[in-house]
Amino acid sequence: MADFNQILTPGDVENGIINVVIEIPAGSSHKIEWNRDLAVMQLDRVDPAIFAKPTNYGFIPQTLDEDGDELDALIITDSPLPTGIFLEARVIGVLRFVDDDEVDDKIIVVPADDRNTGNAIKSLDDLPKQLLNQIDHHFTHYKDLKKPGSTVVKGFGDIEEAKAIIRESITRWNEK
Repeated sequence: MADFNQILTPGDVENGIINVVIEIPAGSSHKIEWNRDLAVMQLDRVDPAIFAKPTNYGFIPQTLDEDGDELDALIITDSPLPTGIFLEARVIGVLRFVDDDEVDDKIIVVPADDRNTGNAIKSLDDLPKQLLNQIDHHFTHYKDLKKPGSTVVKGFGDIEEAKAIIRESITRWNEK
């Protein structure tokens, strides 16, 4: 497997089209993480099935969030995407999130070329309210059995807020 941080850029942030690497397929309870030091995907743990991811989960290469990891992304698709692929994705918003008192925001994206929907999803307003509720619920409760109350969803932000977070994470990466 290639080192995604060596071969991919974050993408065209200003135009809202970014590169995203898939770690966890939607519906999986396997917590798969990019191991930056070894440049491989690693199974970190198996979560209880009730905490399966409501969306695909991945990261934006050459970024660092405030928690020291690459900036996370939630990728909305009709079916799960496999671990280890990357896609060009359209930024549609952000989930503002705190985990163990550390900022751990999640950029919300859709495939940049989605012929199934005719590229109909342009912002969070185009998503079903129920999906946003499921995302909020998942991130509020997914650590309840291990460490209750350690996660806090601060709400959703728009495309411009998401781009600002991506730019800050690129700066952090470049300064490391």
